[in-house]
Amino acid sequence: METKNPTTLPAWQELRDLAEEFHLDLRQAFETDPGRAAALSFEAADLRVDMSKNLVTEPVVAKLLELAEQTGVSEWREAMFGGKHINNTEDRAVLHSALRAPADAAGSLVVDGQDVVRDVHEVLTRIYAFAESVRDGSWKGITGKRIETVVNIGIGGSDLGPAMAYEALRPYVQPGLECRFVSNIDPTDVGEKTKDLDPETTLFIVASKTFTTLETLTNARAARAWLLAGLQRAGAIDGSKDAAAGAVGQHFVAVSTALDKVAAFGINPKNAFGFWNWVGGRYSVDSAVGTALAVAIGRSGFEDFLAGFHALDEHFRTAPATENVPLLMGLLNVWYVNFLGAHTHAVLPYSQYLHRFPAYLQQLTMESNGKRVRRDGTAVDYHTGEVFWGEPGTNGQHAFYQLMHQGTRIVPADFIAFAKPTWDLVDTESGVRQHELFLGNFFAQTRALAFGKTAAEVRAEGTAEDLVAHRTFPGNRPSTSIMAAQLTPRVLGELIALYEMITFVQGVIWGIDSFDQWGVELGKAMAIDLKPAIAGSVAALAATDPSTRGLLQYFFDRK
Repeated sequence: METKNPTTLPAWQELRDLAEEFHLDLRQAFETDPGRAAALSFEAADLRVDMSKNLVTEPVVAKLLELAEQTGVSEWREAMFGGKHINNTEDRAVLHSALRAPADAAGSLVVDGQDVVRDVHEVLTRIYAFAESVRDGSWKGITGKRIETVVNIGIGGSDLGPAMAYEALRPYVQPGLECRFVSNIDPTDVGEKTKDLDPETTLFIVASKTFTTLETLTNARAARAWLLAGLQRAGAIDGSKDAAAGAVGQHFVAVSTALDKVAAFGINPKNAFGFWNWVGGRYSVDSAVGTALAVAIGRSGFEDFLAGFHALDEHFRTAPATENVPLLMGLLNVWYVNFLGAHTHAVLPYSQYLHRFPAYLQQLTMESNGKRVRRDGTAVDYHTGEVFWGEPGTNGQHAFYQLMHQGTRIVPADFIAFAKPTWDLVDTESGVRQHELFLGNFFAQTRALAFGKTAAEVRAEGTAEDLVAHRTFPGNRPSTSIMAAQLTPRVLGELIALYEMITFVQGVIWGIDSFDQWGVELGKAMAIDLKPAIAGSVAALAATDPSTRGLLQYFFDRK
């Protein structure tokens, strides 16, 4: 398929013309069109998505859909779901959708000679058996005690996905089990996560496809040393190599395909769960990378999680363009980035359980679409990607909403909320359900952003004239509202898949490869190259630039 410069396409030019004269007043838009909310609200699996408070008109939406057609979004979508090698810089298929395909789809997708769905379910079967053995206590530590804490060691997608999902699904975690997540090579991370644990009841999952990731292997070695030292202090093992090997074998498993390196570390290769080169790290939470989550919520919960992904995949694959939520949301983002000058995008979950969701989306979106060249290597002459950020409501309201309401920058925002609470508490003073007070803020914030408060309305409240300007809200601040009945494993899967496909749409429009990540390599390589200088080599120190040399000298003087 051809890589196109979108700026040369008729729809892009027409959108540019529309943007130059674009002056939408959301108050007036709703007043003149009583059907606007209904026309721009959609169902995607279990999600209700209201896009009506966005800065779009029917002509804009029509041209955005034409842009999708002219850039070949539907063709690229079919190529992705069909297992074509659309990750062209690495010559790989992109098949995270296969990770959640149902077992009865086996035989329907053969890629590079492999029955992909069958392979996925073979691994899932092994993961479920392992998870159940931990949950029912049949997997025991070296001293015969059942496992109480699972510590996942990974970084990037091998941490952000399972850590976010575990936090989101805490109500579904088996009582008596806890998961912790170690990612940062800063020794503080592994030190704090293990300091109050009992080595006899702790199990580590080391997640690294190649089993060479610097941060992950460094932390894994630290965890192994902690385990062996603790067991020796407790008199559970002696200092022999055989005792150490037995302990590591009972307290470590791996998520990796590098079985030789797994074995060299001391983990039985039978306790290694693999995944494939067509799974990017940021798309891997529903693969073996989610093993810790499968342990926490069990087979039925994890199957429900996968079913949510699949339901959204099917919506994206089959829904008409005019009702296709990931397509429309991706196109909205392109409209804001390339035509209305937005640089950031806020994701504001009104659920404390989703407090790590914005961080998860940062990697998903920014690692995918933070590119400066198209698939064919030619430089882009338009913006790609946006800075994703956010915090849970209502915390964010007391932090950065000021800029969103009255600042000079446009910040498109996605608000996420759920009708049913996990904790159904009642405010003792008002007698009102606390969840209703909470959702009152969710409903009010998008309304306030969209419609604002005019100077006349402020004056009508008796406000002193010298304060009128300060208390006026311009409105016309765009937002999308996403709701579901309840935050369940299925709904979480739907939310993740929604943003995966939004990211895909934007990448196709921009003509970039959303599935490589060469930008993360240079700094990692330089860190390795600097090891001699950090160790004190005079020659290596002299070879660095003056700024780095000065910083190293400061480190030497104070370490």
